[in-house]
Amino acid sequence: MSKVRVRFAPSPTGYLHVGNARTALFNWLFARQKKGVFILRVEDTDIERSRPEYYERLLSDLRWLGLDWDEGPDVGGAYGPYLQSQRMDLYHRYGQQLLAERKAYYCFCSPEELEIARQGALAAGKMPIYSGRCRNISPEEAAARVARGEKAAVRLRTPNQGEIVFNDLVRGNLCFQLEVIGDPILIRSNGMPAYNYAVVIDDHLMAVTHVIRGEDHISNTPRQILVYQALGWEAPQFAHLAMVMGEDNTRLSKRHGATSVDQFAQDGFLPEALFNYLALLGWSPPEGQEVLEPEELVKLFDLTRVSRSAAIFDYQKLYWLNRQHLKRLSSREKLEKALPFLRQAGLLPEKLTADHQAWLERALEALVEGVDKLSDLAAQFELFFTFRLDQMDEEAQAILKEESAKKVIQALGEEIDQQGRLNFNDFAAIVQRVRQKTGLKGRALFHPIRVALTGQTSGLELDKFIPLIEEGATLSWPRPMLSCQARLNLAQEWLR
Repeated sequence: MSKVRVRFAPSPTGYLHVGNARTALFNWLFARQKKGVFILRVEDTDIERSRPEYYERLLSDLRWLGLDWDEGPDVGGAYGPYLQSQRMDLYHRYGQQLLAERKAYYCFCSPEELEIARQGALAAGKMPIYSGRCRNISPEEAAARVARGEKAAVRLRTPNQGEIVFNDLVRGNLCFQLEVIGDPILIRSNGMPAYNYAVVIDDHLMAVTHVIRGEDHISNTPRQILVYQALGWEAPQFAHLAMVMGEDNTRLSKRHGATSVDQFAQDGFLPEALFNYLALLGWSPPEGQEVLEPEELVKLFDLTRVSRSAAIFDYQKLYWLNRQHLKRLSSREKLEKALPFLRQAGLLPEKLTADHQAWLERALEALVEGVDKLSDLAAQFELFFTFRLDQMDEEAQAILKEESAKKVIQALGEEIDQQGRLNFNDFAAIVQRVRQKTGLKGRALFHPIRVALTGQTSGLELDKFIPLIEEGATLSWPRPMLSCQARLNLAQEWLR
């Protein structure tokens, strides 16, 4: 068997959708497992919609996700060029070959004429396929009309009876009747190649052995096979992946949440978490493992285990996987990933000292388990920087206004005034003395303390919060961090 060669061939007409990213990932996993070649080919012949910024973002998003390619527009290769816009001479060369062999013909029908015929067929309850009106124009007459400047498309001459059968590696044998296909356009009247033609030229000349793509291309496959047959080429093996759907079983779109790789990156998902999650969309490893690194996924990936059913994009599952991958990072790695989000929120000084970094690493270890994604961290850090008792919810206010709470806060304030800066062991000893003074315990003791120090009824455990707030208060921040003593003073003023 020849060396496996697969390709991902996106169009730079928008941001990379996670459905397309999943297709790229499956191709990459298959190539890496088979010790084959992964090709990036950019189909940029849609002049009106293709943009340089989309092309640059495409490369950036794929690299961020953790994918690399052996051949492509930016790395070169023996089968280039890898931009379709630079391959136009190839499409016209093979188009002329098919015309010369009378396997293709010029079609002079205008778009208006074609639309009238299409509507007429639909009204008659027939398939809206091309009627073959220009099939019988002699090659000499057609060439003369083109030479005079008349606009013409090039169509493939196909049988109107028979069938196209191919084995799909995901779906098994698929059969299409030729009578519902008609004569597909190869080259449009403006000189641009049609998708189903250009992709065949590219895949063959790039020696692609397997075409792994979305199921929306299934209906394109018989047309492409017809082009392969007309040119006398062997078609590659095909595998069509089920669509990625939202939880309401409609096609995944922005109304479900983030859908582009760029947006997931901006929201603070780890690339390894999104990589891991996309690999599980429509495929499952035999051991039932779920939290997997790329190297593990390469070893386990099996195209025969890909499901035919639609893959449902479960954001909660992605959040869970993101948390699992966050846990695997070292304290320093967590800080490196979190810094952009904390800076964007204006929480950090322009220059971080070693003390700042050490404090931030400890704070992140305490807070990161409570977030789904890194963009949630800024809100969690507000616990340290925002202390507004006048903005407490009703439950917190009610707790502080209880007579027993006032006793706890007064006793706690007296003890802390004598202690100065605290660590948690100091604080635990103080709480025991407050318990003895007030005779209170359990909820009556600890709820007022929590609310007086945080302004909240729940959140980070006090054994983590106390040392962080005491040490953090000694550092310089854009917004001052209040110590326990300063917070208790404000709580006592609020109660007066």
